[in-house]
Amino acid sequence: MNGQVVKRVVVAGGGSAGWMAAAALSRQLGPLLDIVLVESDEIGTVGVGESTVPTARTFNALLNLDEAEFMAATQATFKLGISFENWGEIGDRYIHSFGQIGKSTWLGHFHHFWLQAKAQGFGGDLGDYCLELKAAEQHRFHTDDNSPLNYAYHIDATLYGRYLRGKCEDKGVRRVEGKIVDVRQRSDDGFIEALVLESGEVIEGDLFIDCTGFRGLLINGALGVGFEDWGRWLPNDRAWAVQTSTDVGPGPYTRAIAHKAGWLWGIPLQRRVGNGLVFSSQFMSDEDGLRQLEQMIEGEMLIDPKLIRFCAGRRHKAWSKNCVSLGLAAGFIEPLESTSIHMIMIAIHRLLQLFPFQGCTEALSDRFNNLADDEILKIRDFIVLHYNVTERTDSPYWDHVRTTEVPDTLAHRLALFRESGHVFQAPGELFQVDSWLQVMLGQRLQPRAHHHMGRLMPPEQLRGALTDLKGNIASAVERMPTHQAFIDRYCPSPA
Repeated sequence: MNGQVVKRVVVAGGGSAGWMAAAALSRQLGPLLDIVLVESDEIGTVGVGESTVPTARTFNALLNLDEAEFMAATQATFKLGISFENWGEIGDRYIHSFGQIGKSTWLGHFHHFWLQAKAQGFGGDLGDYCLELKAAEQHRFHTDDNSPLNYAYHIDATLYGRYLRGKCEDKGVRRVEGKIVDVRQRSDDGFIEALVLESGEVIEGDLFIDCTGFRGLLINGALGVGFEDWGRWLPNDRAWAVQTSTDVGPGPYTRAIAHKAGWLWGIPLQRRVGNGLVFSSQFMSDEDGLRQLEQMIEGEMLIDPKLIRFCAGRRHKAWSKNCVSLGLAAGFIEPLESTSIHMIMIAIHRLLQLFPFQGCTEALSDRFNNLADDEILKIRDFIVLHYNVTERTDSPYWDHVRTTEVPDTLAHRLALFRESGHVFQAPGELFQVDSWLQVMLGQRLQPRAHHHMGRLMPPEQLRGALTDLKGNIASAVERMPTHQAFIDRYCPSPA
């Protein structure tokens, strides 16, 4: 006897989250499981999560996806970072890239050398020492087995779900069309037994994965797991989303353009641009938000704008009893920094590692939940950083987010950098030192001091080292093809 009691896995809900879960489970544990995905064509998906972070490449490798095939199927482009416009002050622009800045040592990070150079009157811009940032600025890109670029993707999320569905069905995942009208639970312990569909069909299972979006039909509706609201730090709760045409070659970065009550995203795909105006209903009405969207977007609208309501926060338990919630059902911070798809991917990765073959226990779910909580709290702090560190005083919205007291964990990071120039990446944290550094400096937070390791080098030696590094990066970027030319050769989407 192998002792396995969890064999039937039921994924409730399709979309990106549902098909990502089904794809990973069938790819990695397929011979051990029977996997069913229930979705209804009548229930739409949010379908606007089109921007990713570099962990998407790791997840796609887990699924053994061919990159060029995947990108062509999803009309994808490459992403080297995010261009932030009007965040520190109106007219400001900086790029938060995915790259490594300069060369660090065990004694400290590269930016301390740069700060020493600036104190001595040279050094230029910090971005001069980052390959990804300079390539993004010049709309250049190249990748092969020897490429040093760290990148992610812009994808059509609906096409991504459709693409993964094909992979899943090839692996034996069974899709059931239907609307869930009831969730049956065991009377003794409340574990979920089955989903009842509008047609009367009953889908029984041992483990249920809730991918039903903000509704949380299983985790919230059936199991009653509550939600922690983070609106006091992240007041944005609306987004108008729309697709527009484009006749301009896509840049290898997402745009995040701040406005008087939030910000606008711009995500370039091969044949269109995904746009969304994020705003707070405390400071802007839905009607004014739509007008703001119409004023800011470029190109012709391809669909009618769609209003999405959301609340920043997290589920008190992402895994409860025999139900694991993923994606919007588990929690949502907001679209800034493109973390939503990452959080789905990393949760699936944890589930694969902690899969409850012998049955769902509190020890397993507690471990899963502790890891999920630790990660989302650190991501929350990084997102709050963007709103707190600003010099904008032009609207009540920016006055509010600038002056709201931040979580203690973020306050510590800000004080550390402000007083000494030190930045750190905590264990298991998504955003690295250079991410924190680019956002803090990009939004006008300047340290009052720095580590003096740069003083151990004579000024001319330091100047020479920085000049060589800057020159090597500029030369490497110059040798790259344009982003559009590389896409045309590597992964063109069929007409």
